[in-house]
Formats: sequence, structure tokens, C-alpha cells
Amino acid sequence: MAATFASRCSRVGRSLFGGLSNSSPGLLTTSHEITCNNLFTQQQRTFIQMRTVLKVVDNSGAKKVMCIQALKGKKGARLGDTIIASVKEAHPNGKVKKGKVVYGVVVRAAMQKGRCDGSEVKFDDNAVVLVDKQGQPIGTRVFGPVPHELRQKKHVKILTLAGHIA
Repeated sequence: MAATFASRCSRVGRSLFGGLSNSSPGLLTTSHEITCNNLFTQQQRTFIQMRTVLKVVDNSGAKKVMCIQALKGKKGARLGDTIIASVKEAHPNGKVKKGKVVYGVVVRAAMQKGRCDGSEVKFDDNAVVLVDKQGQPIGTRVFGPVPHELRQKKHVKILTLAGHIA
């Protein structure tokens, strides 16, 4: 469907916008292409759902995990939500081993999230901090920035372990 929409965008852009302005022939086509490109970048940034591979940003021993289930929404998890994940890569001397099923809190998500003041926050990668069933972090350090939205979701312990709050 996305490919069909892209071909429609390009055909409409050439047929309708190509002959309308003689003074700046590339201006309308360029803005139209930017609109199509923005649509495709928005499609790449989705919820964290089943089979999403996330980076682990604490010192629990895991490097990468794969989401098995998002515990909250139907569509998937966002910032501050808890997920169930399987460890895919781990350090040999860490607390968690490869193949173990763990809980995690999403601390960075590539999908944008609106804030109360009208701004939006989004990150370059999807990252998680591993926690136990009670919500206490397994590791003792958290690397990289974490958003202050975690305070609303009652993950204050993760905020205290983090060095930089975004």
C-alpha cells in the first residue's frame, strides 16, 4: 500500500504541479516530495511491539533484548511502558544470561511522544532498562539520557540511577 501511495504521489506531483508555475518549476515538486518523504519516515517510527529488538542501557549484563509482549496497550509500548522480553545478547559475566525472559521499562523510543507544553520528544534508538517483577531495576547504573516522563509512570528509581535526564 505504501508503494502504491508513493507512486500516486509522484504521478500527481508531475501531472498537476509540473505545469502550474513557470517561475519556479521545482518548488512545488520539491515540497510535495518532502511531504511524501515525511510520510515514509513517520511509517518507520512505530510502537514497540512483538519482535522489536531493543538496546539495554543498564549494567545488568544484557546487551540486546527482543520484545515478546507489551504489557499495556494493544498497539504496543511507548516511553515508560513495561514489556516482557527475551535476552538475545549478553555479557558472559552479567547478572542475566542469553535466553532468559525478563521485564523491562522502555526509556528511549524512536516514536515521538507529545509533552504537555506542546513539544515532542523522540530518540534515535529504542532502549530499555531491565527490571524485576516488582519494578525495581536489576542493574545499578543507567547509561544515556532518559526522559522525565518516567516520573509520571512511577519509575523514579530509574531516574535516580540515570546520569542525564532529557
